[in-house]
Amino acid sequence: MAPLPGVARTAPGDVEMGMASWYGHPYHGRPAADGEIYNMEMLVAAHRTLPFDTWVRVVNLDNQKSVEVRIIDRGPFVENRIIDLSHAAARAIDLIGPGTAPVRVEVVRTPANAEPALFAVQVAAFRNRANAERARAAMASRYGSARLVLRPGNPDMWRVLVGTETTQDGARALSERIQRESGERSSFVVRLDS
Repeated sequence: MAPLPGVARTAPGDVEMGMASWYGHPYHGRPAADGEIYNMEMLVAAHRTLPFDTWVRVVNLDNQKSVEVRIIDRGPFVENRIIDLSHAAARAIDLIGPGTAPVRVEVVRTPANAEPALFAVQVAAFRNRANAERARAAMASRYGSARLVLRPGNPDMWRVLVGTETTQDGARALSERIQRESGERSSFVVRLDS
């Protein structure tokens, strides 16, 4: 989050600005990244780096409507978006029709027992595991460490994650290096979950 560059801890009052989107089917009824079953009619969301069970207030900057949601999932995995809201949360701030909107995300409450954070850089996502494995091998040979993470869906996606950094700043620096050296322009920082 913006006010604490380089710090892995998140605190109430931290603010991030960017674009929001929402997700529903085909993820409704499937396990979210934290293991619970995603219900698109609950006030929940996906974020790339916030700890699970963090509560945030999301303000739609186009209409000033706000909603509080709990982070249970990872995403959005689309460049230039910072949060994916459930259908219910998107409806609460009139995001359903336009699909995306500029938002302010403010941390309201953090979990008491959040794991220490580790971050990586997502460089690609593939439907075909063999293609993902080739990209992973190329990244591992160049940057030392890379892994595949399955994102169940319809279809399943194999995410290619590079590095293991203890701070978001370290992961951002790795992302910039990857962009410079490999030309991979759509890389972004994600939190690693056990």
